[in-house]
Amino acid sequence: MEAKNDLGLTESMPERDLEAYTAAKEAGEPLEAIKTSASRGPNQLTSTLSRTLSKVRTSDTLDPGPPPDGGFQAWATAVLTHLVIFNTWGFINSFGLFQSYYVDNMQIGSPSAVAWIGTIQVWILFNVGTFSGRATDAGFFKLTFTLGAVISLFGMFMLSLCKTYWQVFLAQGVCIGLGFGLVFVPSIAIVSTYFLKNRSIALGITVTGSATGGLVFPAIAREMLPTSGFGWTVRTMAFVQMACFVVCILFLKPRLPPRKAGPIVEWAAFKETAYSLYLLCGFFFFWSVYIGFFYITSFSRNVLGASQSTSISLLLAMNGVGVVGRLAVNITANYLGPINILWPFIVASGVMGFGWIGVHNIAGLWPFTCIYGITGAALQGLWPVVLTSLTEDPKKVGVRTGMGFAFVGFV
Repeated sequence: MEAKNDLGLTESMPERDLEAYTAAKEAGEPLEAIKTSASRGPNQLTSTLSRTLSKVRTSDTLDPGPPPDGGFQAWATAVLTHLVIFNTWGFINSFGLFQSYYVDNMQIGSPSAVAWIGTIQVWILFNVGTFSGRATDAGFFKLTFTLGAVISLFGMFMLSLCKTYWQVFLAQGVCIGLGFGLVFVPSIAIVSTYFLKNRSIALGITVTGSATGGLVFPAIAREMLPTSGFGWTVRTMAFVQMACFVVCILFLKPRLPPRKAGPIVEWAAFKETAYSLYLLCGFFFFWSVYIGFFYITSFSRNVLGASQSTSISLLLAMNGVGVVGRLAVNITANYLGPINILWPFIVASGVMGFGWIGVHNIAGLWPFTCIYGITGAALQGLWPVVLTSLTEDPKKVGVRTGMGFAFVGFV
């Protein structure tokens, strides 16, 4: 049923509302008072959704101009993003302790089967970045980040209750991986918009979070697993992550106004030779870099006969040297160029992969662990620096960074 409104426009409405419309109009009520359920249908639903999203969307302010490259807000953003990486990659880089515990203590599967949990976690984190990065560019950083924090914390608390392989797979591999994907790429994209000349230093501070987190989470496990058990160990990690996420939700904020238009995947980026070749390079070196972080504890216990405490200490050492590996390397890259520093560490990482073959005792495993940790940390730290530098338009940093991480996530 259709009717003409006072402006002469045709409005469609359910037949049951036509009588009320006619009666109200004859009574001389204003147009605002005689809106029918036609305006309360899909159109109003869309309008209501738009108004709701606008409240959680970054405000449409004027373009603030070039990156400040310093100042309190910029460096605070780098430190806050450090906490995000602490929660996400610090936890992922600690997967070696879960790998050995799941196999030796919980006995939920073989080493290769358990490794799929960590693999899927990383894969989901990387691939969700395509969507979370575009959402950040569109102005929905707060909504995306908060949703990711809630999902990952839910996964952590569910993990503390898990007993079987599939329970752990869904909680740690899928749920936590999804939550991490919603907070990781948006945070990297935001901190990149605050810096240009000092971007390597800022991202060095940021990515060092994977090393500090890689120290804290294994340390919690080493102290609590023998006395408090798996459940409270994981819950303690979850409470630490919750505190970090709350601070980030309160104080992290985008610098640039939203980019409303634009695809989720910017296919034109793959026509840029430098961008495409860099993603291909990243695909291959990410293929191997996490082997050490996943298997160092299992190798030390099952092959060399180390104790659980020693195996966790090795993982702590591998992550601990990453503080130097990330921060020092990124500071150097700020002056010599990140791509010039990246290539030697790619070669060194490959050499260390072959060098593992020659490790036959615990005494030899310690120096290998430290050197491997430095080379792996350098690759992890320099990767996002180069990736963000390949995007000239800062408003596209989110989507193009997400695309890059999604591409390498297929390893």
